[in-house]
Amino acid sequence: MSSAAQSPPATVSGASYAAAAVTMAHYKAADSKREQFRRYLEKSGVLDTLTKVLVALYEEPEKPNSALDFLKHHLGAATPENPEIELLRLELAEMKEKYEAIVEENKKLKTKVNVLKELMLKIISPLMIKRAKPH
Repeated sequence: MSSAAQSPPATVSGASYAAAAVTMAHYKAADSKREQFRRYLEKSGVLDTLTKVLVALYEEPEKPNSALDFLKHHLGAATPENPEIELLRLELAEMKEKYEAIVEENKKLKTKVNVLKELMLKIISPLMIKRAKPH
């Protein structure tokens, strides 16, 4: 065996070891933050939603000219509502309630009108008959 083939094992000086430990701690902290962020995205449904949209794009027979527009369009349905849209929805719900109340009131008024017509006929009919008879 030659002496060149058997070189002594490399030794790590104290300073190099400390630098390596700091670097390892930095990577572990970064990995921990990445893992926390990944869990956050998973819990909030972001990963699932993105996966579904990307699968939809992948399965699209004719790829759109703009993949970004495709993503925006398909993610737009899953995004939280614009406050103005929410206000319009509330206003629409109020208008539907008012409409239903007016329809109900209209039914009641039609019933009253029919009752009054019948009453008027009962009162007027005998008078008409009396007038029609010669004295």
